[in-house]
Amino acid sequence: MTSLVLFGIFLVLLLINIPIAISIIVATLATMLLTIDTLPALTTLAQRLAVGVDSFALLAIPFFVLSGYLMGQGGIAVRLIEFAKVLVGKLPGGLAFVNIISCALFGSIPGSAVAATSAVGGFMVPAMEKEGYSRPFSTAVTVTAATTGMLIPPSNILIIYSLASGGVSIAALFIAGYLPGLLVTALLMLGAGYYVKKNGIATENTIVVGKFLPSLLGAVPCLFLIILIIGGIIGGLFTPTEAGAIAVLYSLVLALGFYRELSVKDLYPILLKTVNTTAIVMFLIGASASMSWLMSYEEIPQAISNSLLSVSENAIIILLIMNLILLAVGTFMDVTPAVLIFTPIFLPIAEMLNISPLHFGIMMILNLSIGLCTPPVGSVLFVGCSIGKVSISSIMKPILPLYAAMLVALALTIIFPEISEFLPKLLGLI
Repeated sequence: MTSLVLFGIFLVLLLINIPIAISIIVATLATMLLTIDTLPALTTLAQRLAVGVDSFALLAIPFFVLSGYLMGQGGIAVRLIEFAKVLVGKLPGGLAFVNIISCALFGSIPGSAVAATSAVGGFMVPAMEKEGYSRPFSTAVTVTAATTGMLIPPSNILIIYSLASGGVSIAALFIAGYLPGLLVTALLMLGAGYYVKKNGIATENTIVVGKFLPSLLGAVPCLFLIILIIGGIIGGLFTPTEAGAIAVLYSLVLALGFYRELSVKDLYPILLKTVNTTAIVMFLIGASASMSWLMSYEEIPQAISNSLLSVSENAIIILLIMNLILLAVGTFMDVTPAVLIFTPIFLPIAEMLNISPLHFGIMMILNLSIGLCTPPVGSVLFVGCSIGKVSISSIMKPILPLYAAMLVALALTIIFPEISEFLPKLLGLI
C-alpha cells in the first residue's frame, strides 16, 4: 500500500506537468504523513534533503558544470569540431560522422549531454544543412551522439551513481565508461552512414578545411585536459572533486589566455548559469535521496526484489525485465533522479544475479541515456530540437536507425560484461 501511494502520487503529479523534483518531494511527504506523525515526517524530510547533498564527491559537479560552460563558449568546442573534420570529414556522410565524434570529444570533457548538444549542435546543424543534409537528420544525429558524454569520463552522472550505489569507485566507473561510450559512438556512425546511403543523401563535404597538423595542434590543449583529469584520478594525484577544480582552472587558462575567446566580463553570465544548473541538479539529488530513504524505510526495494524474483528464476529474464523498466522510466524521467531512485531497488537484484555494481552502473546509465533523446520528456531531445529549429515529430524518422544503434550497444554491454570491466581490471581498479 505504501508503494502504491508513493508511486501513484508521483506519477499523477508528473502527468499534470509538475516539475519532477517537486513531484518527488510531494509524493514522499504525503507518504511519510501516512506512515509517520506530522512533525517527525517534516523533520525527517528536511534532514533527508540536507543529507542527500552532504557529500564531498558531489562538489565535483559544479566544477565540471562550470568547466563545460567555459569550454562551450571559450572556443574549445570549435577546435574539437575542426579536428574531427580532418579525421572523418571527407568520408561519405562525413559531416554526420564529424558531428558524432565532436559530441563524443566535447561531451566527454564536461560530462553533460545538454552541454554537448548546445555547443556542437549550434555549429554543426547549420553547417550540415549547408552541405545538403536535412535539419531533422542533423538534429537527430546531434541529440543521440550527445549522450555519449554520459559514459565517456569525466561524467557527472557516474559520480551520482557512485553515491547512490554506496561507494563504487569513481575512478573505476570513469575508466569503465570508455569502451561502452566508444561502442555507442561507433554504432551511431554506422546508423548515420546507413541512413545517408539508404536515402541517397549526396554531400560534397566542402566544409572540411585545413590540414591534419594545424587541426591537431589546435585540439591538443583541449584533449590534454581529458588526459590530465583521468590520469590524475587514476594515478591518485587528486580526487574527482579536485579534478573538477583543476578542469575549471585549465579551462580558464585556455579560454582567457590561450585562445582568448572569453574576457573577464563574460565570466559573470557563465557563473550565473553554473549556479542555476547546479541548484537544479542538487535539488533533484536531495529530493531523490529523500524518496530513496523512504523506500528503504518501508522496505519497498525488498518487496520489488521479491516480486521480480517470483516471476522467474532465470537471470536473463529478470535482467530483461529490469532493462525494459529502465527504458520505460527513461522516457519520462531525467537520468539523475532515475539513478538515485532505481539504483537502491535494482542493484541488490543485480548483485544476486552475480552482476557487479560496476557493470550494472554502466548498463543502467547507457540504458537511461537513451531516454534523454526519447519523447515525452527527453531533455536532450528538447534542447536539440530548439537549437535545430525543428519539431520533435520531424526527427522521428531519421532518428530510428540511431535508436537502433544505441539499443544494439546496450544489448552488447549487457551480454558482455567485459566491455565495461576490461579496462578497470587491466588497470587494477577492481
